[in-house]
Amino acid sequence: MKSLLIVIISFLSCQFINAQELSGKDLLDKAINYHDPEGRWSKFDGEFYITMETPNNPNRDSHIKINLPKEFFYVSAKRDTTTTEYTIAKTDCTIKLNGESAISEAQKKEHNLSCDRAKLYKNYYTYLYGLPMKLKDEGTIIHDKVERKTFKGKEYLVLKASYDETVGSDVWFFYFDPKTYAMEVYQFFKTDDKGALKKDSGEYILLTDTSSINGIKIPKLRAWYYNKDNKYLGTDKLTN
Repeated sequence: MKSLLIVIISFLSCQFINAQELSGKDLLDKAINYHDPEGRWSKFDGEFYITMETPNNPNRDSHIKINLPKEFFYVSAKRDTTTTEYTIAKTDCTIKLNGESAISEAQKKEHNLSCDRAKLYKNYYTYLYGLPMKLKDEGTIIHDKVERKTFKGKEYLVLKASYDETVGSDVWFFYFDPKTYAMEVYQFFKTDDKGALKKDSGEYILLTDTSSINGIKIPKLRAWYYNKDNKYLGTDKLTN
């Protein structure tokens, strides 16, 4: 019995040490291997159906198409009786409101319609639904040190990512299951002029359940909260 206990303790110690010795890039590679084991993200051509639920607001139902090789992005979003559509095909951008492409300046202002907003949606959805693979993008700085943190009662391996000035100033933390390397939480903070984290800024996102789209494991539910007071903001539900 004593020998068995020694073996178990030694095994657990090795597991802990191995986790501690992981570099940031090692952890990212393991996480990508879990979410995209066949390396399909770079050639992704697929679509998502997403329902966004927010307190005291009607749901927003979105249909999103992403074709990375063709540099194509499309999103149709419906809330109440209003439907907006954005299409980006390489450098071309088109906008529709309730199926019509003839949109007055007053309508554009009322519904906040612009090609800049189309690019914002493209970057937003491609980034969030392409994680953790998007952390390989140029301009992303993966910090070498991997930390163990307990969040909402569960222990995680935590990866820190920041960005070149030309990309952004936010600092992100990605929480991975220490056994499977599944991404289950991410969190971001704003920074001040000296690059220090503003602790009362930003949000954290809890990821639950998983869908497989084109062989890639993508979280079904993303629940958003403020860092400063844990206030619930809303949930994106993948309904594919």
